[in-house]
Amino acid sequence: MTSHPRTDRRVAIVTGGSRGIGREVAQRLAADGLAVVVGYAGNEKAAQDAVRTIEEAGGTVFPARADVADETEVAALFDLAETTYGGIDVVVHAAGRMPLSPVVDLDLADLDAVYRTNIRGTFVVDQQAARRLRPGGTIVNFSTSILGLAFPGYGAYAASKGAVEALTLILARELRGRDVTVNAVAPGPTATDLFLDGKDEETVARLAAQPPLERLGTPRDIASVVAFLAGPDGRWVNGQVLRANGGIV
Repeated sequence: MTSHPRTDRRVAIVTGGSRGIGREVAQRLAADGLAVVVGYAGNEKAAQDAVRTIEEAGGTVFPARADVADETEVAALFDLAETTYGGIDVVVHAAGRMPLSPVVDLDLADLDAVYRTNIRGTFVVDQQAARRLRPGGTIVNFSTSILGLAFPGYGAYAASKGAVEALTLILARELRGRDVTVNAVAPGPTATDLFLDGKDEETVARLAAQPPLERLGTPRDIASVVAFLAGPDGRWVNGQVLRANGGIV
């Protein structure tokens, strides 16, 4: 890992930053000039690959492992970001789990796991962000357009993201006077490994045909929305859920 001193740049933490949408967000924010912390749960190789890609493009970045549901580990991640870079301005919470099963068949251990990561994890990360972000800061959580689509098999995942939306809207109001925005991005079907896993070609083609734009979203599409919210042009957007789904709902 390259050593980076304190910086005058804005600083972003991206949880789930080693793969999928989170990785694309980390790359985009680094390209926009932010110093980035790539948060990851356990896949060190993927995190190092993400860091290498950002550094090769000229970005400032380092990886940090933390279980987002563990308040001690998350606090240590924030401590490391502040010690290394001098402060924190943007927190993008992209870490999440997505078990697929009809409600009637879901193993309750899977329910507990998705709630631990998606609900408790969001609460823990947002709590640290609310305590530490500098004025002009931004918190971006992740929901899902499946809340509106109501796809069968997504009951546990959608329920957890409903909690994320509620937390997002309330936290935005609780941070009155802090000059910190809090929003959620709710992607529609997006071509990530997490989304495509277990789906046959027919299912993927059917999902891709649903939006008026007639394609799946890409991680880059979603990263562009996050970059807008994290940048100067997004400062008047606060306490909102942006459904980035190509018009599917």
